[in-house]
Amino acid sequence: MNEHIPVIRQVDQGTARLMPDVDRERAWILTVDDAPQSYVDLDDPAYLEFEYARRLAHVVDGAAEEGEPLDVLHLGGGGLSLPRYVAVTRPGSRQDVVEADRGLLDLVAEHLPLPAGSGVAVHGADARGWLEAAPGASADLIVGDVFGGSRVPAHLTSVEYAREVRRVLRPGGVYAANLADGAPFAFLRSQVATFAAVFPELALVAEPAVLRGRRFGNAVLVASGREIDTAHLARRVAADAFPARVEHGATLDRFTGDAEPVRDAGAVPSPVPPDGAFGIG
Repeated sequence: MNEHIPVIRQVDQGTARLMPDVDRERAWILTVDDAPQSYVDLDDPAYLEFEYARRLAHVVDGAAEEGEPLDVLHLGGGGLSLPRYVAVTRPGSRQDVVEADRGLLDLVAEHLPLPAGSGVAVHGADARGWLEAAPGASADLIVGDVFGGSRVPAHLTSVEYAREVRRVLRPGGVYAANLADGAPFAFLRSQVATFAAVFPELALVAEPAVLRGRRFGNAVLVASGREIDTAHLARRVAADAFPARVEHGATLDRFTGDAEPVRDAGAVPSPVPPDGAFGIG
């Protein structure tokens, strides 16, 4: 039985809580201002509790041949769930994690330390600033999972940002972003339009109930300069405990409708989630 006690600490962006999972010996749930951020099992880093994290992992799994090392840039860190997953499923990968909340990084380093030789370097910095300073064609995979509280910051939603993402990706590299929205999807539709202005290939992964507008929820946007293996991705997300659907091609075009790409000058954060949208337990 896990007898660890919760840890509560003020970090840069609010009140962080690390709560032990009573069902798994060395597993923790990280929240900031009661919004779930990460789930980390120190004994089994490949175990991903949160559905959106599993969907991001499915994109990782399809980014290259099984076990092949990748150079990955993670924009947003949280509890470092996905970097831990990549480290154990693709040994030898080189990963940079950029997280603006240094207080949160200190908390994670103290209570959820990375194993020695993980190949993960963690940086306290702004995601857009780090991206703009990164060398061109230096990453196989970029993951956008930045939330200020429960909202994606405005400066990570624009065409200018998407161009920087494509510049830093190698030819054939993949971008995957964790986003959140609900009907009528003004934010999510604008994000698809924004990345369609920069990348030729796109896919969107979400639960059918979210895509039908029945509830607010996460959606993973995938963008690449090469064809995305949507069949592989669809099989993987359909087999999850909470099955998801992959929209691409004509169906994604219909979803996007007449949404316009977002420029820096008009960018806004993602919408405030309704109360209880991301509760746990």
